[in-house]
Amino acid sequence: MKASIRRKYGSPIQIKVENIEKPIPKDNEILIKVYATTVNRTDCANLTATPFIMRFALGLFKPKEIVIGTDFAGEIIALGKDVKSFSIEDRVFGFNDMGSKSQAEYITITAENLFLIPDKIDYKEAAASLEAANYAYTFIHKVNILPGQKILINGATGGIGSALLQFVKQYDVKITATCNTKNIKLIQSLGADKIYDYTKENFTDSDEIYDYIFDTVGKSTFGKCKPLLKEKGVYISSELGPYSQNVFYPLITARQSKKVIFPMPYNKQKTIPYISNLLEQGKFKPVIDREYSLEDISKAYAYVLTGEKTGNVLINIQ
Repeated sequence: MKASIRRKYGSPIQIKVENIEKPIPKDNEILIKVYATTVNRTDCANLTATPFIMRFALGLFKPKEIVIGTDFAGEIIALGKDVKSFSIEDRVFGFNDMGSKSQAEYITITAENLFLIPDKIDYKEAAASLEAANYAYTFIHKVNILPGQKILINGATGGIGSALLQFVKQYDVKITATCNTKNIKLIQSLGADKIYDYTKENFTDSDEIYDYIFDTVGKSTFGKCKPLLKEKGVYISSELGPYSQNVFYPLITARQSKKVIFPMPYNKQKTIPYISNLLEQGKFKPVIDREYSLEDISKAYAYVLTGEKTGNVLINIQ
């Protein structure tokens, strides 16, 4: 089978598409024919081993696993003898931020990491509904969103931001979002009440204040956003911060009126059923920017690493 391989950390030029042996499922595993996956920010971190702390999970000097990929959507084609919860031909999807070796034609995985794709949702939409939406779920469940509150989403055009905007829209709140000029209409269609075009203005120059500021791209800081927070307001960033300060701020600000929360992800058993439900109800539709073939996957990584993608970048496997 064809698979995306990288044998050392670095840039997209390290990635090669090679023919390797198709995996054979163990007794507790499921063999999946992968139809679609994405290249996301987690994949890029796994490729580059940045931040350095990633190496303690992935391998200190070189990757423990050479096949890359974190999310997938596909079809079950074989079951280990101990698997009872799924059937052959089930359409399934899943995600593992430490890697599921999914940028390949076939993968094996255990049942607890697998979920049924909702009816009427195709493989492309399913694959684009995982990594970023998983983290978007975390943002809204770390706080208690109430009707009438004001929320700012910095970076609403990214994978996390575009999912988060749709999730937040379910609440009776006022949403301000930042995006670039070309995506203003898209962000309006997803539910933003007010938009800052970050190519022309800086939202931190405003005197408007918010209950929550969700920085989905990590391009601002608590220091810059603190004046824009109401009393008991909360700042959450998807990134560690320039000096990894967002890991420590929750402790420092715990007794203060304006707080930082670090969004440690919830278990997939919570996040993916939530996402599936919204997909089924038509309340969430992942944004897809570009599509690449498996053979062009290094180009997909290079594009995602520019930081300019809108929503999700899809890889068509089959």
